[in-house]
Amino acid sequence: MAAISLRESRAVDRYIGTDKISNREPPDMTAPKTLLELAGADLRPPRLRDACLVLIDLQYEYLAGPIALPDARRAIANSAKLLARARAAGTSIFHIAHKGRPGGLFDRAAERGAIVAELAPLASEPVIEKGLPNAFAGTDLQARLAATERKDIILAGLMTHMCISSTARAGLDLGNRITVDADSCATRDLPDGRGGSIQAATVHDVALAELSDRFAIIARGDGALV
Repeated sequence: MAAISLRESRAVDRYIGTDKISNREPPDMTAPKTLLELAGADLRPPRLRDACLVLIDLQYEYLAGPIALPDARRAIANSAKLLARARAAGTSIFHIAHKGRPGGLFDRAAERGAIVAELAPLASEPVIEKGLPNAFAGTDLQARLAATERKDIILAGLMTHMCISSTARAGLDLGNRITVDADSCATRDLPDGRGGSIQAATVHDVALAELSDRFAIIARGDGALV
């Protein structure tokens, strides 16, 4: 499976600058399209055997406490299925774990900061600790991915709007072709700034819609990644 190449990436940028989205040509109002679709990018998800799987922050912190996610169990279960398929396919697998302060959120020395048992890494699967939402920031993740000589990177984990989104965006900037497995991600309710809240399902959907416009392929359903 070919990566979203520099040629395709430039095609998106060229499209943005053409008259096709100016007032000189009426827009097609039948259905919205992403910038990637408009540029003709290859949006087929990669084969697992040709990709790297990066599992992000699948830690106990998200199952209880102040940032427990309503759909964490579902995302963990789907991530476990994806991980099993990836192992069988020979995918290069990397586990990311957020490292917080001792006694606080994501304390890696406590149970709350541990990777959940369902996603326990094998000895051959690197665990990379990060201190920022972007899994590339301050880590050697890109060097490890580059060593595999695979440009297709599949992301799964928590939270959709935070670490998945920031890692996907940074991954594109680094020249990778990013795919997000939607069913293996989840997030939480957020304050709306007006005294109310935005439901987690809406935050999740909007985050994926933003990524699909320019930054990532969104895979949905058990049959999407094989």
